[in-house]
Amino acid sequence: MSPAAFIDAIQQELQRTQYGQYPPELYDPIRYIMSLGGKRMRPLLTLMGAYLFTDDWQKAVRPALGVEVFHNFTLMHDDIMDQAPIRRGQPTVHEKWNHNIAILSGDVMLVNAYELLLHVDADKIKAVLSRFNRTAAEVCEGQQMDMNFETRWDVTEAEYIDMIRLKTSVLLGYALELGGLIAGADPESNQHLYEGGVNIGIGFQLKDDLLDVYGDPAKFGKQVGGDIIANKKTFLLIEALEQAQGDVRDELTNWLTRTSFDKAEKVQAVTAIYDKLGIREITETRINTYFERGFTNFEQINADPARKSLLSQFARQLVERES
Repeated sequence: MSPAAFIDAIQQELQRTQYGQYPPELYDPIRYIMSLGGKRMRPLLTLMGAYLFTDDWQKAVRPALGVEVFHNFTLMHDDIMDQAPIRRGQPTVHEKWNHNIAILSGDVMLVNAYELLLHVDADKIKAVLSRFNRTAAEVCEGQQMDMNFETRWDVTEAEYIDMIRLKTSVLLGYALELGGLIAGADPESNQHLYEGGVNIGIGFQLKDDLLDVYGDPAKFGKQVGGDIIANKKTFLLIEALEQAQGDVRDELTNWLTRTSFDKAEKVQAVTAIYDKLGIREITETRINTYFERGFTNFEQINADPARKSLLSQFARQLVERES
């Protein structure tokens, strides 16, 4: 089995899925954001999770799409909160239409996600929806924590890891667990799927923090140094604030408190501070720690080793990514 077969199934289902028709202002934004592409990583993980335990992995396609619709719902609302003008190189929904339409269309997307998740065997609906409800609430908790961090300078590494676990990683864990639930995996294997997804997700987000500073602009797909310019509380900045002393701390504080500055100069100066403190190496160590935890979780799943290898190979692509 190749990941291409899973991706093809996801794309075909995306093309077939109807979200609603009238009024068009409500449903056109949903079709728009779902057409913007993306990695489709979450539904792909669901199908891989199901394939570990059954040849009939196709029955997980529609629920997998429910996870993707929910993910895009969160992006639509996050863009409003962040006042982001661009998503995947195109205008965000609230820019293309308006804030009220984006809020309401996002609400309908959440309903659509539930509709898609209902396409499971009757005896599995309660477990699937119960776990989804907990995950969806945790994603919101993580988003609120991230917003709280915007006005704090005392955010600890542990708080940051917990925030990205909730905001980003628990949905990856659920995506994998969903595949196991649909395929009838044993509870212990489902737990390993979930924990593996969470650990890989934390490593994935830390890698994103790292690439924002040290990535190749041609490969990264967005402005390198954007987090530095915005004083975003990333793992790198939190670690630098914990490590910096004396003149180095004074210089970092100076850049963080300036209201007027040359963007390129700030990125260069703060990156140099990170280099001096060894922040890149510290971050890479943390990334590898979480990825290795995820691989260990996957090894403990009670499934065919060849099928587990497919999942691990995909996860390793996330480790090596440059964009």
